[in-house]
This record gives sequence, structure tokens and C-alpha cells, in this order.
Amino acid sequence: MIEQPFADLDAWVAYFREANLPVLRHTVQEMERMRANAENVNGRVLSGTILRDPMMTLRVLAYIEANRRARQTTDITTIERAIMMIGIGPFFRDFHDLPQIEEQLRPHPQVLLGLLKVVHRARRAAQWARDWAVIRHDLDVDEITLAALLHDMAELLMWCFAPKIAIQVRDAQNTHRNQRSAIIQTEIYGIPLYQLKMALAETWHLPQLLTQLMDNQHAENPRVRNVKLAVDLARHSANSWNDPALPDDFKGIRELLRIDQPALIRRLGVDEATSAMLLAAHQAAQAEAVSRSNEAP
Repeated sequence: MIEQPFADLDAWVAYFREANLPVLRHTVQEMERMRANAENVNGRVLSGTILRDPMMTLRVLAYIEANRRARQTTDITTIERAIMMIGIGPFFRDFHDLPQIEEQLRPHPQVLLGLLKVVHRARRAAQWARDWAVIRHDLDVDEITLAALLHDMAELLMWCFAPKIAIQVRDAQNTHRNQRSAIIQTEIYGIPLYQLKMALAETWHLPQLLTQLMDNQHAENPRVRNVKLAVDLARHSANSWNDPALPDDFKGIRELLRIDQPALIRRLGVDEATSAMLLAAHQAAQAEAVSRSNEAP
């Protein structure tokens, strides 16, 4: 476990390059169940299990790139294609006795809770990103889904390997909600997690397309914006459906998908009370905007 921040980005990257990434206990249990019936397991079912676990997903992508054949020039940008490339039998042979997150964080129950919240957030972002990609008639919705799931992979790594420092960052973010996360991360970790994410993507030779989809600096690209908006909505709604950043999130999503607020709310998968609250808040904001417009000289 990392007790103190490293001196610079290179030191962080060097540590994670050699780290044995843990996965969720449920992932291990599901894989063992499928291993016992491997001859009847197909790539789609196996990929569905993997994509419930961002850390397992990251392990598979890193494995593919580490074992890439010299003649293979096409990037593997989805988990189902990765499994097809590996093969079901070799997959179960090479992915066994995996370290478990729950065991690694057993001495740190509050850290485990924090990590599981980030996992839930990543799953939700991936679900929304996929739905919106379908609406947009994206060429490959699986790529969008994968990018949203892994967008915050650096944060997950910190929860796994630097639990005490991750708690400090979380507490600082809760205390200083108006301060940008990158500033807090730099003050405590010594680096913004965006830089760590991009450096690790390069170190692990993650597919260039996937890396670009996770890079908010390319947000003028509709595919990148699809991922970013889903990640932003998942992050802000995890705080509360009253989070002050949500109106801007909704505006961006409406513009991306060319739908109105009621249609957007229907696609969020939230309960009726939350749906009604979000719609009422939007209508109140519209009425206030009209009132201000009428009062203007």
C-alpha cells in the first residue's frame, strides 16, 4: 500500500506498471462458475461479467496489449473482441487466482465503501453512455461503453493502492465543493488524476481510440462528448439529484441527443419521485428565465 504520495508522475506510473490489479470478489465467483462449464460459455456472456468490473476490464485490456502479436496491427477496442482474440480456454487458463479488492481493503472498510461507490458510478456512466450512443446511431456503442467505464480508472487505482491518501482527497472534495477536483488532487497526490490516467494508458498501450474517448480535451468530438457527459452526470448525481452542476449537464446532453428534458429524464432510469423532481426543477428554471427576459429593458 502507498502511504505517502510519490515525488512525481513517473514514480506513480512506475508503481502502477508493476501492480497486480485486484478485481471484485463477485467477478472471481462468476468466473469460477463459468470456468466449471467453460465449454458452454460464449464471449458475450463472459464479456458481460467483465464489464461489470472496471478493474477486471482494465486487466483484460492490459493483457491483450502485453500479448499482442507483431503481425497484429488492429487495436482491440472492446472486451468481446478481446475475448475472441484470447479464446475462452486460454482466458480461463491465464486469468485465475486473481487478487480480490475486498481482501486487499479488508483493513480499510471506509475505503472499500468509497471504492464501491466509484465502481457504481462507473457502471452508471457506462450504461448512460451506451444508451445515448444508441440514440446517436454511433458506429460502435461498445467502444463508448468501455471508455465511460474506464474514464475514472486512475481514481479507482488510488482507492485500491493508496487508500489513506484517497480518503484525504475525498474529504477535501467534500469540504471544498467549489474547488476543482484537479486542484485538490494536485495538492494531495502531487499530480492531477487526468495526467496519471493518460500516462497509464500510454504505459499499458491501451488502444489509441479508447484513450482518445477518455480524454476530455477532445470534447469537441461528439463521441468523446458522449462519454464525458455520461461521466459528469454519474459523478454529479452521485452527490445528489439536487447537485448545482446538473442543469449544465442536462443542457449538454439535450444538445448532444437533440431531445427535450422530459424525454431525457425518461431515459435516466430513475424512480418516479426523482423524475418528477427533475422535471419540476427544469420547468421552474425555464419560468425564471422567461421572467428575467420579460423584466429586461
